[in-house]
Amino acid sequence: MKIQWLGHSCFRLTESTGTTVITDPFKPAAVGYAMAYATADAVTLSHDHDDHNYIDGIKGTPSVIKAVGNHDFKGISINGIPSYHDEAEGAKRGENIIYKFSLDGVTVCHLGDIGQPCSPELIEQLFPVNILLLPVGGTYTIDAEQAKDYVERIMPDAVIPMHYKSKHCEMDIDKLDSFVRLFDDENIIETESDVLEFDRADFNGECTKIIIPKRYKG
Repeated sequence: MKIQWLGHSCFRLTESTGTTVITDPFKPAAVGYAMAYATADAVTLSHDHDDHNYIDGIKGTPSVIKAVGNHDFKGISINGIPSYHDEAEGAKRGENIIYKFSLDGVTVCHLGDIGQPCSPELIEQLFPVNILLLPVGGTYTIDAEQAKDYVERIMPDAVIPMHYKSKHCEMDIDKLDSFVRLFDDENIIETESDVLEFDRADFNGECTKIIIPKRYKG
């Protein structure tokens, strides 16, 4: 399976069958730069904010998933898990849906705009995870330290950070460095492509790698 980061919290997941799912497409004016214009068979939305729900930015007429519960889409298993956008059980910014995907035997977890602290009850619902798509920028989500707590408790094979202040982002959120410096250099991988390929056999459970796609580094 392949993962392409389209910016902010938006990823394009592609199964070997060719079926594609895009997560949290964003309105350019809400973030400060344009999302790559891509096609998808389905789109998942973690919540109804402009930087996560811009369906018009997707080519074609994809099926839209924006609800908790189990969704089976053309062989891809998608599970929506309820959570909160803030530490006050949604009183500040509302609710958030975490999505777990199973593609070609690889489990991908997209935390959306998670703002609540880690809890044993939530972590139990998320296990197991091969690839964790994790917000790290703070202000509107968990910050770098809280994100590290999620990593240590979930223990995924790989983490791809998202929702941070990259070069053209105009949002009041932290840069990637605040998160990356919390991990050993030997576990940081900066790729030479914005498209990442994974196979179930790639994961041995020995340690967690922090993977930074080339296109949105910095």
